Amino acid sequence: MTQATLGVVVVTYCGADVIATCLETLMGARDVALRVVVVDNGSPDDTVQVIKDWASGVAPFQGKLPFIVSDITKPVPLDGTGGGHRITLIETGRNTGFAGGVNVGLAHLAADPAIDRFWVLNPDCAVPPETPAKLATATGDFALMGNRIIFQDDPDMIQIDGGLISWTTGVTANLNTLQDPATTPTPAPDEMQFISGASMVASRAFYESVGPMREDYFLYYEEVDWALRRTAPLAWTADAPVYHKGGASIGSRTRRQRASVLSLYFIHRARVMFLWRFRKASVPMGLAYSLAKSVQLFAEGDAAGAAAILRGSFQMRAPKVVRQKLGH
Repeated sequence: MTQATLGVVVVTYCGADVIATCLETLMGARDVALRVVVVDNGSPDDTVQVIKDWASGVAPFQGKLPFIVSDITKPVPLDGTGGGHRITLIETGRNTGFAGGVNVGLAHLAADPAIDRFWVLNPDCAVPPETPAKLATATGDFALMGNRIIFQDDPDMIQIDGGLISWTTGVTANLNTLQDPATTPTPAPDEMQFISGASMVASRAFYESVGPMREDYFLYYEEVDWALRRTAPLAWTADAPVYHKGGASIGSRTRRQRASVLSLYFIHRARVMFLWRFRKASVPMGLAYSLAKSVQLFAEGDAAGAAAILRGSFQMRAPKVVRQKLGH
């Protein structure tokens, strides 16, 4: 019986502490043939070396996860060859942003006509062995398909089942966040307005009709924008979870950490940019929200975060600390 093939794009930037777990769990996928493209966005740390050490078997995997990790054979070629699952490592040499890295991976996968689904997956995700096959074989016409994303450090809590948008401010929200994955019902696709970019499957038909992600957001809202340009419905696959750490490389806000200056700058910049594209009438309220959040952070003693919100919202140059972190 011929196995389904699923393309996977994983974009890394300073992901040395998480990428081996992601790749180890992907390579343990059952009943599917994965074509994985790892796009490193010019990581200044040792992310690329960690990938090479993992692939060669020099650095054995040592991770504790909420599911059993399948044994895999090393070495794993990183040039797209070999039997079973295949991995291709592409180094961009510079930070092209999330969408820029994803688009490099999508273009590489799209050159293979045997691949009709492209799974965009964050590098800080761990993947149970049954999940990829379910994403590869789910039936029905769709543009983008999601699945349950669970907190890796709190596996009894959902991070997101799908995304919601406030058209007043442009702020997004997570469907079913903090709910128990064992008891929370499967959501209907029409309950959500976009699929989280942490784990999102795009059909070839969608990719070829709409085109790649817009790269000018750089970080955040790329998947929201992509979903709103679709001509086919969203879909959601049950019993196909991934476990997500969150905030690993860019300092996004999590339940245990405040958002970094980098995260604050880009998320508010992208939110207002998104409103200009899709709901211009809401831009004044979107900026008012930015001002309120800036005042809140300033009152809490986070002057750098407050300034980052305003600079991002008014499309000003990123703070020096952000430019330094990104190598710009």
